[in-house]
Order: sequence, then C-alpha cells, then structure tokens
Amino acid sequence: MERIKKELAAFLKEEDGVGVIEIVLILVVLIGLVIIFKKQITTLLNNVFKEINSQSKEVY
Repeated sequence: MERIKKELAAFLKEEDGVGVIEIVLILVVLIGLVIIFKKQITTLLNNVFKEINSQSKEVY
C-alpha cells in the first residue's frame, strides 16, 4: 500500500504534460492570426465555396 502511495505522489508531481498556460498561449496566438488575416481567410473560403458550388452543378 505504501508503494502505491509513493507512486501516486510521484505521478502527481510529474510535470511532463502540457500545462494550461501553454494551451492558453497557443489559443491567443491562433486567435491573433485569425484576427490579422480575417479578410484573406474570408476571401479564400468564399472562393473555395464558389468553386465547390460550381462543380456540384456539373454533377447534377
């Protein structure tokens, strides 16, 4: 039983996982990129959907 407690304590002290701060920083960077390139992303998506729509008409 003592061995299990020691291993559990060691597991809880382990810091190899991704922390909350790293995830938040990654999200902030991604949101910033989306805000900076919003116009280009919108234009790209509109062009992609127009192409999908035009090619889908050929199927019918």
